[in-house]
Amino acid sequence: MSGRSYGDQCGVARSLDIIGERWALLVVRELLLGPKRFSDLMTGLTGASPNVISQRLRELTDTGVIQHRELPPPARVRIYELTEWGRELEPVLLHLGQWGGQAPIPHGSPPSLDSLLLALQGSADPARVAGRYELHIGASTFAVTGTPERVTIRREPAVDPQATLTTDEGTLRAVCFGQLPIADAIRSGDLSMKGDDQAVARLSTLLLTLVQPPG
Repeated sequence: MSGRSYGDQCGVARSLDIIGERWALLVVRELLLGPKRFSDLMTGLTGASPNVISQRLRELTDTGVIQHRELPPPARVRIYELTEWGRELEPVLLHLGQWGGQAPIPHGSPPSLDSLLLALQGSADPARVAGRYELHIGASTFAVTGTPERVTIRREPAVDPQATLTTDEGTLRAVCFGQLPIADAIRSGDLSMKGDDQAVARLSTLLLTLVQPPG
């Protein structure tokens, strides 16, 4: 770290000494919703090479931002996850996402699934989406919890969900960006929602957060 340090005792500079390298914060972004395997990180960070991701994982592990552990048999795979200190970056990244949303959209790959869900989490009005929901997006399952104070999304099954959604990543992206009406996605069978009518309505509101932001 000493070779890249700003040599400045300011907290901002010391933070950048740790997370200021290219791709470092995006590695953190990909772990905010829950642990991932290296291959999952590669899927979410399509513009980064395996060597770069490996280097950032080593650096972020050495500085205490992330940690890794081995899953027991029969999985026998290493997963990476944020430490408690690393998780404190969540509101920072959510705010950066909102701030950066005002910048021009560059050419390149679309947002990763985790990035899209974090955008929904950071932009949703908690009062309008309060409840418990479960999202089945491709092979991934996410729990959405809305309280009067905040909305959280985590890569795990929901406890007693009031509504569930099943779709694929492409359909979800098209709906969230206003390219495909929810009704059309349901009619085609590419998206389904089940549960209490009011909960389904609130879940629909969450999906449309980026098209119809609160306020």
